[in-house]
Amino acid sequence: MNMAHQNTDDKVFQYHLLRSALEHFGRHSGELDEAQFHQAQQRASKSYELEALVLSSAEAKGILIPEAQIDNAVTEIAGRYDSEEAFLDDLRRNDLDRDALHRALHRELLFDAVMQRVGARAADINDIDMRLFYELHSERFQSPEIRTARHILVTINADFAENTREAALMRIQEAAQRLKGKVNRFHDIARRYSECPTAMDGGKLGEIRRGKLYPEVDACLFALQEGEISDVVESEMGFHILLCEKITPAKRLAYRRAAPKIREILQQRRRRNCQKAWLAELQSQR
Repeated sequence: MNMAHQNTDDKVFQYHLLRSALEHFGRHSGELDEAQFHQAQQRASKSYELEALVLSSAEAKGILIPEAQIDNAVTEIAGRYDSEEAFLDDLRRNDLDRDALHRALHRELLFDAVMQRVGARAADINDIDMRLFYELHSERFQSPEIRTARHILVTINADFAENTREAALMRIQEAAQRLKGKVNRFHDIARRYSECPTAMDGGKLGEIRRGKLYPEVDACLFALQEGEISDVVESEMGFHILLCEKITPAKRLAYRRAAPKIREILQQRRRRNCQKAWLAELQSQR
């Protein structure tokens, strides 16, 4: 621990150390090697100092955290363990106890409340801001093209005579010959020939977006016209025949529907910027 902090609550600092170790290394502080422990300790020192600075600010005055809220936070953590004893044992392993956890969580909740108070100072979002964001980030409000599809799959597996590449190709070609572009027969042919579990539902793949299938199959599906059956296409899985039942074109989400999400994005951004500026000013005054 950085001994320069003479007013440090050692137990609360241990909470920061534990949180740092878990967040950055996924392990308790006692499980870290020397270099990792040093990094976790440095981060914990910074977070503890920042917390102390924020809690000593004028903005923190008058904020009260109800005891019930702190108790609920402790209970939520305790509920992750199989028993109360396991919870307390884990606290002890990390040089903590229930009282120290209560104090640490009280400070954490108070810190969050102060930051929310500061963030609330951010300027309101107006319609011009929102429409500008909508136009500059149009790709975020674009619903992709969707293809409703069925397929027939014959797998390739050299360990089985009936699924060697030659045998599989022969079977898929037989299926293609029986189809001969007859969309109304696809369901029955899929049930007879396909080795995919979807065969029981006539080869139904459902609604597909680009990039969800094997690359060769994906490219084939999105090159088809509505109601068209593909030629045989090969993937690493085997041979496929595809039916594109329906095409739902890509379309842009209307501004009125996108507006609530845009407002939320911009509000969060402005609050963060407001909080960062306030913290920078607070630190410069030390």
